[in-house]
Amino acid sequence: MAGDEDVTIIGGGIVGLATARALVRGGAAGRIVVLEKEPAVGAHQSGHNSGVLHSGLYYPPGSAKARFARTGAEAMHRFCAEHGVPVRRTGKLVVATRPEQLPRLAELARRGTANGVRLSEVDGSAIAEREPQVRGLRALLVPDAGITDFGAVCAALAAELAADGVEVRAGCELRSVRRDGDRLVLGTTTGEVRTRFAVNCAGLHSDTVAELAGTRPAARILPFRGEYYEAAPGRRDLVRALVYPVPDPAFPFLGVHFTRMADGGLHVGPNAVPALAREGYDWRTWSAPHLRRLLRDPALRALAKRYWRTGAAEIARSAVKPLFVRAARELLPGLRGTDLVPAPAGVRAQAVRPDGTLVDDFLVHEDDRWVHVLNAPSPAATASLRIGEDIADRVGAKLA
Repeated sequence: MAGDEDVTIIGGGIVGLATARALVRGGAAGRIVVLEKEPAVGAHQSGHNSGVLHSGLYYPPGSAKARFARTGAEAMHRFCAEHGVPVRRTGKLVVATRPEQLPRLAELARRGTANGVRLSEVDGSAIAEREPQVRGLRALLVPDAGITDFGAVCAALAAELAADGVEVRAGCELRSVRRDGDRLVLGTTTGEVRTRFAVNCAGLHSDTVAELAGTRPAARILPFRGEYYEAAPGRRDLVRALVYPVPDPAFPFLGVHFTRMADGGLHVGPNAVPALAREGYDWRTWSAPHLRRLLRDPALRALAKRYWRTGAAEIARSAVKPLFVRAARELLPGLRGTDLVPAPAGVRAQAVRPDGTLVDDFLVHEDDRWVHVLNAPSPAATASLRIGEDIADRVGAKLA
């Protein structure tokens, strides 16, 4: 299928769709098309997550995550209200269960305050009053944290784009890129697309798309699978809202936590284990090319050496349910293994630098024809409308 577009977006996840929306609202882009390799939008990270609307608590002041999370969450609340997508401000507790966690809790409070997040410190009795089955020494109460359904957000974004005349081509996978004068020619599974500019929002495949475009990405994607359990019927009242542990500052994951979902269910997790394929949602799904790259890539070997203890513990929790339950019981001592049943997993696209360090912030690379979003993990869904505006501004400067 041939076309002549002004801007083509690769990836119909929440960031790609939000970027298309921002381009339409900015009015400078002209013809826009979104290419999505799956049969429907939001098929991977955008549709496989906890649905939490983050407040900006965790991120270093001045970082893109810190700047976009708080304003992005407010924009997402408004979008959901306008489009009939379920959304609630549930509030969140980040709970210290051991004395050695208290300095890290204080650092979180400092970061949150610097980022403009409303928060308060509460003691053990206040924790029990808010969450009767949770035990802890102290906690941060973040009243503006909330919950939504990001899969439903993607569907609403796609419907809005269709009404605005933006085509979202599902089942259209990018296979090649070449230049033809002042146009990019994108070879896809449904034919060629000619476009002035392109935006790479391919998530788990963002580094591969960058390579197709002739760019050596500043980081490579390492997929991490996050495995969840959910509360069995009759046990959804174990937690009322959102309850998190104090995270390890050396690792960009938030630990096993409790999330009341938009549908009223209670999810517990995730862990963080290396996936054996880019879309490896279980241990049975693996890719020989992906595994060969893992074995040969010095950056990933350096990462494994640095975090092998953490990685081994996460893999053990994946393989042995009682170890997962033990981690969750730090926050909820009365939890039993029979309270939890397996729930669908998600896969996070985590960028890794050549020296083996994990990229902690959003990462964007530009050239004369492309904007590549090379790292957009959590809170990217929360911040997606703001990220989309930022990308649209970058593209608009090229169109001018």
